[in-house]
Amino acid sequence: MRAAVSEPSCRVSRRSAIQPFLVMQVLAAANARGAASGDVLHLELGEPSGGPPARALEAAHAALDGEALGYSEALGLRPLREAIAGHIERQYGITVPTRRIAVTMGASGGFILAFLAAFDAGSRVALADPGYPAYRNILQALDIEVVPIAATADNRFQPTPAELDALPGRIDGLIVASPANPTGSILAAEQLGAIADWCRRRGVRLISDEIYHGISYGTRPATVLATSTDAVVVNSFSKYWCLTGWRTGWLVLPEDLVEPVERLAQNLFIAPSAIGQHAAMGALRAHDELDRRVDGYARNRRVLLDALPSIGLDQLVPPDGAFYLYADISRFGLDAISFCARLLEDTGVAITPGNDFDPLRGEHFVRLSFAGSATMIDQAIDRLGPWLDRLRRDG
Repeated sequence: MRAAVSEPSCRVSRRSAIQPFLVMQVLAAANARGAASGDVLHLELGEPSGGPPARALEAAHAALDGEALGYSEALGLRPLREAIAGHIERQYGITVPTRRIAVTMGASGGFILAFLAAFDAGSRVALADPGYPAYRNILQALDIEVVPIAATADNRFQPTPAELDALPGRIDGLIVASPANPTGSILAAEQLGAIADWCRRRGVRLISDEIYHGISYGTRPATVLATSTDAVVVNSFSKYWCLTGWRTGWLVLPEDLVEPVERLAQNLFIAPSAIGQHAAMGALRAHDELDRRVDGYARNRRVLLDALPSIGLDQLVPPDGAFYLYADISRFGLDAISFCARLLEDTGVAITPGNDFDPLRGEHFVRLSFAGSATMIDQAIDRLGPWLDRLRRDG
């Protein structure tokens, strides 16, 4: 009888030991409920309703001849890069050479390329909490140390030069977002300029997340391109442009990062999605339709800001842009994960726990997305009010 052969034990990389993206877990739970009962209101995802703009679909259909959908250059189709440069000049009055624009596999692919090109393992990168969780998780997967800034409502959850001065140790990079996820707050031009100046004087690489540009309510966000030639801009066709599933974004790079990003893109991704790039060229011609979508988000924002304080969610900072509300739920006696799970189970309303955005204080907050239809927002308020009343009585 032969002895059993002992198989070697394979290992799982420690780089993969990052936090899950909780909103995707909420989505899975919401979809499971929806499959069982068909009754879910999706306020958890930052996904615009209504699908892609008509011109994006027309451009995608026109490209479906086979030959147009081969590999592009690693930095993207030249006509799309030229069109993005034209958009930047029209939007901000800033001329950016096409060679400094890289089309990416969504903003997520852009962050990976930017972080790899700008930072080595062991670098220290600062970012504000609350903030988009993938910043933190991608950095950690790349063995880059995250230096959190505990931002407060007093500064609309944005970092300040004084807070940056107080950070311990060496800082190699800083990530800012304006409008921000999950708070919707915007850095005024002078604030962004002060942060860019702080980074320039200290040799700190600034990464500016501008993916919610185009979605604002009274205050138009500034671009870091107006104040810095060393910063990296990350943008995407997912939010204002309504192309979430097409996975197409872009970077505006300083000269010293163009070739490093191109080499990395060639090897990591080969090229961005061809069909997504053609759809993006159509979306860049769809401002009239897309601005009407923003009018819808503004309506939803007004409705929520009017209704939420009257039903007990009165501790929030009105968003300047994007399509989120970040609300304090500490008075209800539940941590955010339990709060969101019970709300979904009892009412079918799906929202996101703040733990995703702030590992230390997020258990006291939730994020509501108002990117959906007016009907969905109205129905969510109708369900949320009575549920919060019951929660207060039972608590």
